Amino acid sequence: MSDSATATSSTTPAKAKTKKNRLSGSFFRFVLTRFLLIIPTVFILVTIVFFVMRATGDPISAALGGRLTPAELQQRIHAAGYDRPLIVQYVDYLGGLLHGDLGTTLTDNQPVISILTHYGAATFELAFLALIVALIVGIGLGRLAARKRDRAADTGIRIFAILCYATPVFFLGLVLKLIFAVWLNILPASGRSDLNSEMQFTRLVSPTGFYIIDAIQLGDMNVLVDVLRHAVLPAVALGLLTAGVFIRLVRTNVISTYNSGYVEAARSRGVSEKRLLNKHAWRPALIPIITVMGMQIALMLAGAVLTETTFEWKGLGFMLSQYLKARDFVAVQGIVILIAIIVAVVNFLVDVIAALIDPRVRY
Repeated sequence: MSDSATATSSTTPAKAKTKKNRLSGSFFRFVLTRFLLIIPTVFILVTIVFFVMRATGDPISAALGGRLTPAELQQRIHAAGYDRPLIVQYVDYLGGLLHGDLGTTLTDNQPVISILTHYGAATFELAFLALIVALIVGIGLGRLAARKRDRAADTGIRIFAILCYATPVFFLGLVLKLIFAVWLNILPASGRSDLNSEMQFTRLVSPTGFYIIDAIQLGDMNVLVDVLRHAVLPAVALGLLTAGVFIRLVRTNVISTYNSGYVEAARSRGVSEKRLLNKHAWRPALIPIITVMGMQIALMLAGAVLTETTFEWKGLGFMLSQYLKARDFVAVQGIVILIAIIVAVVNFLVDVIAALIDPRVRY
């Protein structure tokens, strides 16, 4: 009997180790598969953007037509290689992408990659701050609505969520500017900082382009406060757009887990409602929330175009609107491709986080 027990106890750790290795292997296979899917996704998006941008003709005629004589226009087209077959242009463009060359803007003759690096930080900073607003408002009110289900608080929160999601971000931005910048005069109406702060940033040897980080590098609290004050209205306008989705998603999923069998079993044992929410119902409800969060990042970047234009926040969204007005398709193409890559990478990270929280996602 003792030998049998010893054999059983010795094989148990081996089985546990085998199971752990199998789970680890499935996780890394899942991560590798999702990572490799980024390549065809970006390739398809690059291809679509390239051919759609040229559907109305060559970029130089679109941007400079009417401002140059026909002879000068043809000379510029030939020098840029836009009179070659479209498939040749496409292959050359892909070759340039592999070497990090996105072309040169037609209106101001700047490398597109320098536009992306110069203005990209502003968009990422705004998106990050807006995501913080969306998570705080969305998760906080969503959990409260689930706890107060079918009560007055729940009804009010659901109406608020619908208004957040349905209100155009530019209209919400104008309303916020009217209230807080014009009527109350407590927050700035536009820009990323005032002129004095911009002058202070020129002292930095290696600025990051993220004004909050640069203000911390300066060690000047007045500059940091000024940057944060300028960020409040655009971050709230863009964040509330996504918060409306998070509120409804959190509420629905928490209520769903509340009605599951294991939560009912815990409730029958006398577990408090607060503990049921925090310990039993909340974590299973995270999976669909995290999954949808990846799609909301794409929506947030799209909303950044209107938000940055409304608040004159000079990021990629603001520059995209300017280049669209100028019909500079080369610059537009580069910005759209960068946004597409960011969305693909963010969705990859979201898939990895979801797999870490719930192992069932890996299979």
